[in-house]
Amino acid sequence: MIPPWWVRRLLLAPAVVVLSVVLVVTAPLWLLVALLLAPVVPGRLRPVRVLWIGFVYLLIEAAALITMVVYWVASGFGWKLPSPAFQRAHYRLTGRLLRLLFWQGRWALRTRIVIEGYDPDALGADRPLIVLCRHAGPGDSFIVAHALINWYSREPRIVLKDTLQWDPAVDVLLHRLPSRFIAPGHGEEAERQVAALAAGLDANDALVIFPEGGNFTPERWHRAIDRLRRMGLEGMARRAEAMTHVLAPRPGGVLAALDVARDADVVLVAHTGLDHLLTVGDVWREIPTDKTITMRWWREPVGALPAGRQGRIEWLYDWWARIDEWIERNRP
Repeated sequence: MIPPWWVRRLLLAPAVVVLSVVLVVTAPLWLLVALLLAPVVPGRLRPVRVLWIGFVYLLIEAAALITMVVYWVASGFGWKLPSPAFQRAHYRLTGRLLRLLFWQGRWALRTRIVIEGYDPDALGADRPLIVLCRHAGPGDSFIVAHALINWYSREPRIVLKDTLQWDPAVDVLLHRLPSRFIAPGHGEEAERQVAALAAGLDANDALVIFPEGGNFTPERWHRAIDRLRRMGLEGMARRAEAMTHVLAPRPGGVLAALDVARDADVVLVAHTGLDHLLTVGDVWREIPTDKTITMRWWREPVGALPAGRQGRIEWLYDWWARIDEWIERNRP
């Protein structure tokens, strides 16, 4: 369950700032402990790397929260936060924080990102986009947001799980920017929220949806197929069984966005490299990962989209089958 907003704002957010101050003050002690553990823990300086990434992430959280308090006061205690100027300020803040996080992540975890398909110029801000992303591995939503803001100069509107409101900086920031936190199982209500988010997209906006609804795991793969069979969709269930690296996409939110944003092109995003990391234990054992995250971007012009609900569902499944084949060819 998600705590009420006043608990998140008055307890969780200040606790993160206090914790970051405590960590800064006691950093030499923690570093000494990590260095003492490093020779007896498998992996190259694994405790030091984990400590550093946790330290950096907590400081980024605290810096974001403090900056947003300053923005709140400067906006007339929230009065002008919805204005274009403060929206741009929050996007710039997001871009800087993501750039810092990925810079440190590359150094500490020894990962790099390689982009295939469209380059930054080809995804220039010439018309709105609906971005449909494969969901697997730790931090892929951060990777997509980082690419859209810092490489492609886009202002993303993100549909994401309500549980991410436990993260104070994500909670505050994305409640100030166009986004929707959606709880699983709210079908029609979720579609209405996605449609509202898709309304009024301009040339540099990008609506980001993860049609699978969650990170890929074998259990979720089986549940998605069982769900289709319970709904009497045997043909879709068989197609989902043939896709072994992705979950069956849930078309409701995608169709709602396409119905509203009728002049938006569609960009599809696949990635591989960290998708085998399913648990915290998996992540711990892999650090430092020494991995290359390969991302593939496809752009589907709005004129190429089929008309009609069933045609678009088939189109979405066709693309997910194509993404599944790409992952099979490019997995490490």
